[in-house]
Amino acid sequence: MTAERPFKRALDRLTGAGLRPTRQRLGLARLLFEGCDRHVTAEQLHGEAMAADLPVSLATVYNTLNQFTAAGLMREVVVEAGKSYFDTNTSEHHHFFVESTGRLEDIPADRLMVPNLPPAPAGTRVARVDIIVRLTEEDA
Repeated sequence: MTAERPFKRALDRLTGAGLRPTRQRLGLARLLFEGCDRHVTAEQLHGEAMAADLPVSLATVYNTLNQFTAAGLMREVVVEAGKSYFDTNTSEHHHFFVESTGRLEDIPADRLMVPNLPPAPAGTRVARVDIIVRLTEEDA
């Protein structure tokens, strides 16, 4: 049995999505995809990159997250104007958002139904429904 090369999973994801595996893309992909599914902001990922001695600018992190999203490797979840999370889980699902902490948590798609969705305007079709359930913490 041979050991898997470092970065192999990240490399496979990038090449499978048609992205050139630059050093920075590989490093960020490894941070994003080598664990469980998760939600990150660009600022969080930038901090993780700095802690992992991966020298990238915040602008590069934003650009890379947008490239990964455009390639279908991630989904962007906009919780409010100017506040986005990037989700490594690209399956159909929704989210809980805890406003006081900024925590985002998945809701499986089959746990939430939208029974009275109006028909799409002429010439369009519904591609996906994204629901964010906003939560506040109860007083103890």
